[in-house]
Amino acid sequence: MKEFLLIFRRDIRKEAQPSPEQMQASVKHWQDWIGGIAAQNKLARQPQRWSADARVVRPDNLVTDGPYAEIKEAIGGLLFIKANDFEEAGEIAKGCPILQWGGNVEIRMAISPEEADH
Repeated sequence: MKEFLLIFRRDIRKEAQPSPEQMQASVKHWQDWIGGIAAQNKLARQPQRWSADARVVRPDNLVTDGPYAEIKEAIGGLLFIKANDFEEAGEIAKGCPILQWGGNVEIRMAISPEEADH
């Protein structure tokens, strides 16, 4: 099983930003999603290095190669998970509550020190 980093981003320039009340109401969705990942024993600790190869999951559940972050996007959080490959990590990312707010999830795979030297 490999380790992956999920990076949560939102467009900070959009006019319709969630209110503090809406953000508070979304906490349960985040707790449920992360709790489900933990229940599958798929939470991971932070590795030392990340590959340059990545995927981005958008609100319409489209998974694309990336990242192609635009200056208008801000990182809202990180999560370290375990998955067999990018496809499984993408399936996990599709449940992320940030997608309900128009954000996206970047996925990066950890690389070993040996891989980093090449």
